[in-house]
Formats: sequence, C-alpha cells, structure tokens
Amino acid sequence: MKQHIRYSLLLLSCSFAMALSVRAQVDTAGHPADTLHSAPDTSRLRLAIFAPLYLDSAFDASGNYRYDKNFPKFISPGLEFYEGAQLALDTLAKEHVQLDVQIYDTRNAKETLQQMLDDSSMAHVGLIIGQVSSTGELQQLAAAAQKKNVPFINVNYPNDGGITNNPSLVILNSTLRTHCEGIYRYLQRNYATKSLVFFRKSGAQEDRLKSYFTELDKKTNGVPLKINYVTLNDNFTASDVAAALDSMSLTVCIAGSLDDAFGTRLCQQLAGLKSYQTKVIGMPTWDNLDWTKPDYSGEEIVYTTPFNINLQDTLVKSIQQLFKTRFYSRPSDMVFRGYETVYRFGHLLVLHGKNLSGSIGENKFKVFTDFEILPVFLNRQTMTLDYFENKKLYFIKNLDGTTTVVN
Repeated sequence: MKQHIRYSLLLLSCSFAMALSVRAQVDTAGHPADTLHSAPDTSRLRLAIFAPLYLDSAFDASGNYRYDKNFPKFISPGLEFYEGAQLALDTLAKEHVQLDVQIYDTRNAKETLQQMLDDSSMAHVGLIIGQVSSTGELQQLAAAAQKKNVPFINVNYPNDGGITNNPSLVILNSTLRTHCEGIYRYLQRNYATKSLVFFRKSGAQEDRLKSYFTELDKKTNGVPLKINYVTLNDNFTASDVAAALDSMSLTVCIAGSLDDAFGTRLCQQLAGLKSYQTKVIGMPTWDNLDWTKPDYSGEEIVYTTPFNINLQDTLVKSIQQLFKTRFYSRPSDMVFRGYETVYRFGHLLVLHGKNLSGSIGENKFKVFTDFEILPVFLNRQTMTLDYFENKKLYFIKNLDGTTTVVN
C-alpha cells in the first residue's frame, strides 16, 4: 500500500508541475511552458491531449497534496494515461520527432471543457487525443475536431455516443456492436456445425445484444448460425444450464450479458458440469475479471479485446522495470494505452501533417497493438461515413489459469 501511495504521489507531483493547475505546453523533449500568457508555437505541428487528471482536487492553491497518505482511486486512470503519454513524448524526442504538445486536465475546476476547446491554444491543433469519461465529453471533443477538420482519437470510450456523419472521430476501444460482429464471424469460422447456445437474462441491454446477433443472421454473406437463445432467471442453477446443452458433443455457450455477476455465475455452473463438453464465449468486459480461480477449473473461457499487451515484448518489459524501480508499482493498461496512442499517432501527425485525416488508418508505427481502423457506415442506404473505428479484435482464451491468444 505504501509503495502504491508513493508511486501515485510521484505521478501527481509530476502532473502538477506539468499542468500548472490549468494546462501545460510541452515539446517532445518534455519541457513545460506556461501557455496562459504566451502565443502558441505555430512552427511545429500541434497535438492536444485531454485526460481527467483531477489536479484541482488533488492539490490546494499552495500546491499541497490534499489527501495526506491516502490516494483516491478516481485519480489513477488519468494520471497513468498521462504517464504513458509522457514516456512516449520522451521516446519521440530521442527520435527527433518535432511536436508541440498541449495537455489539458478535463477535471480542471477553473475551466469547462468547452472553454478549453475554444481557447486560442487550440487554434493550430492538428490532432486531438482524448481519454474520455462520459458521452458528453466524447460529443464535445468530436464536435471540436470536426469543426477544425482534424482527427480525434477516442482512446478508451467504447461507444459512439450517438455521433453520426463525423469522419473526424476515431474510436480505438471497439464498440459492443463490433465485438458481436467479431464473435459471430469467429463462431462461423470455427464452430458453425456445433451446438450454439446464447445464454442471457432479461433486460434491455441483453435485448440489444441479442438483436446484434439476429441482425447478423440476416446480413451475413455466409451460412447463418443456428443459435438457441435461452433466458435464465437471476438464481439459475447448473440444472437450468444443462437443460440447454448437447450431452453428446461440444456446446459453445455465448454469455449474452454485460453483467459480470451473470457471466461469472454461468462459467461457474458450466465448470461444475463435468459430464458435458462446453466452451464459453464472453464479453469484452471480461478482460478485467480474474479467471484463475478454481471455480472455473477445466472450463475454456474466451473473450474479445481490442488491446493486447504481450508481456514478453522488450518495450513492455522495459516499462514494467521502469515502474518497478521508479514508482515501486506495476504499470496499468492505461500506461500502455497512453504510450502507444501518443507515439503512433504523433508519428503519423508529423508524417502527414494537415493530410493526417486521410491516413489515420495506416498500419505504421505499431507499438503494442495491431489496429484495423476502418470507416463505419451506420446507414447502408445513404452510405454516409459516420466515424472511424478499430475493428481489430483479439480473442483471449483462459484455461486453468493459462492465458493465450487464439484465432
């Protein structure tokens, strides 16, 4: 606990110094400069990074930390994303990539997000990267990017926020619809002839999940899947699950709910049915769950994720070692997310300049993750480009505590 506090306080101090309570302008060497009283440097391409740093909540007007030896969890994601971004800026500086970077605290108590977007410091921005906390933030950042005709990289929010006709928006954390499309194709490719059961509970969200699969039945270019849809009550038992299984061969069970309690209960019940051969396909939210517990012994559990960190990668090991020695902690996924988005898209900004929008999907400067950024047309009749989205999904298999990537 003390090590985690020490690490967190270091991040806070660094962010406080950089953000100067409002925002910070840095170059790719990581040098801060107060931009409240200085004109933007238009000689360099400008990158704007938005993240919830909560600096006003963490420090008082004198720069003193407000929480003594405690550390609020709500502060951590934004600061860790910032730390990854700063590491990327350090790397870009070593590679002599010239960028003018503006960092904005979306939880700044002195300015609203809209005031930040309207500020003169945003006048020459060529790219916006944002760690988004709400649909409202997503809509504001996407609208600002569209007005400026520059890309907005939505790093973490897996939702389009109802946005249409905005080719400036780029969603990296794939939407639920995209995950369902990927799962459907995965089943067609590997288990089309097997017994397929879609277990769900009652609910509007579960209705939406089911509708994605039934829509795919109509749109698929291949043979539609024969899926049996089964609704379970809240206290379902192993017998309730077993009634829908094939006792003679493999049954592929799709967990049709984002409710983690439902998903883990389903996996526990299936794991206990040793006389049945089953495999579970879960939701992207399962990436945050612990599948090493003995409750899931013998059960093959697969879920989708658009991000995959290879722990054997040299750069990953380097960042882990840096955090261990400097912060006495382990880097979270948001550290790696901050690093790869700033490094990759910072490079693309310098390479393409004002023409970046037309080249945002280029597979260059990969760091940890393969992205497949493609245009999305929600209305096939009008064929209006609504936004861009990362369609690349990794299928992660967990079996008895061992995790592997499958195709």
